[in-house]
Amino acid sequence: MRIREVHVTPVAFRDPPLLNATGVHEPWALRTVVEVVTDEGLTGLGETYGDLSHLDRVRAAARELTGVSVHAHHALYAAVAASVGADVVTDQHGLTGAGSNQKTVDAVFSPFEVACLDIRGKAAGLRVADLLGGPVRDAVPYSAYLFYKWAGHPDAKEDRFGAALDPDGIVAQARLFIEEYGFASIKLKGGVFAPDEEAEAVRALHDAFPGLPLRIDPNAAWTPATSIRIGNALGGVLEYLEDPAPGIGGMAEVAARVPMRLATNMCVVTHDHLPPAIAQRAIGVLLLDHHYWGGLLRSAQVAALCGTFGLELSMHSNSHLGISLAAMTHLAAATPNLNHACDTHTPWQDGQDVVAPGALRFTGGAVPVPEGPGLGIELDRDALAVMHEQYRTCTVRRRDDTAYMRSFDPDFQAKRAHW
Repeated sequence: MRIREVHVTPVAFRDPPLLNATGVHEPWALRTVVEVVTDEGLTGLGETYGDLSHLDRVRAAARELTGVSVHAHHALYAAVAASVGADVVTDQHGLTGAGSNQKTVDAVFSPFEVACLDIRGKAAGLRVADLLGGPVRDAVPYSAYLFYKWAGHPDAKEDRFGAALDPDGIVAQARLFIEEYGFASIKLKGGVFAPDEEAEAVRALHDAFPGLPLRIDPNAAWTPATSIRIGNALGGVLEYLEDPAPGIGGMAEVAARVPMRLATNMCVVTHDHLPPAIAQRAIGVLLLDHHYWGGLLRSAQVAALCGTFGLELSMHSNSHLGISLAAMTHLAAATPNLNHACDTHTPWQDGQDVVAPGALRFTGGAVPVPEGPGLGIELDRDALAVMHEQYRTCTVRRRDDTAYMRSFDPDFQAKRAHW
């Protein structure tokens, strides 16, 4: 089976005003839907980022893949790498670590690899999880992903989630998500308020939901000294502490002096970062993300390497749709050493999706592996058309949480080692 054509469709969907260390989410989130079509008429789906700089490279790579076999993983990667050349795309919002050429190539390659695995599974009558070695779990647990947030975007009506600007608001948000999705673990996005205030929110969650694993992610907004102080204060409360301080060196300093494991999706975001992080014992948990680790197969290789060196695994998320959730679920289902519930933004999308209903659902905070071949999902073309029109008419072309925040607070500064 060879690639006959590739369709690349940018989409936009509504996003709540979620706060983080770099600012606040804009009203529209962007993604790119990739459809790979073979000469035998099979179609595979992939999903990736929607920022224009990334979208342009995905479109350029798509033009180079005609005629390549969907089974030729290395040839596909080489074609994408040649298309990208020496380019480096930097994450505009600063929440997924530093950019590099390898990370850029991997991010552009990922949606094509997922789409080809979707096709290969359909052709063989196998699920993607089967192609990755077979599922070791029938359903993948996800975590309630909590955010400090405004009640609604300025000049817009309050959204159904309401405000969460203090511990009571965070606990109410957690209760809503747990009631609706059955989540059995909780993550709080920090880096918004002073560390002691956020630690108070963690303790409030611990009191309200005893026994549920908790984690907080300040996105490197704390100094090593503050990270050590807060980490020790939350000993016995946190499952792990995610990216409290910047860089491998800063994380190593903290890791040596706190009682819990440190996790990251910021200081270890490409293969070159693994040797120094392992040597310095900077992290205990790696948050995989196939969107920038180069797809599902390359992520599975990283997972095996982490097992060799005793690193535990979870999975990172940003604002995504159902194609990504399906891919994440297949990868997590087939990863034996996945030790922690995965992150997902799905509740914040509030039913918006390009995937036809039925294949993806949450049961007890977990997503069962879709039963159909490939990813086990189908594209909702009406929804895709609506979201593409939203992309065409909205003014957002790259995610920039800081610029959006500054439109309301001109003095706002993104926080890195701020406290």
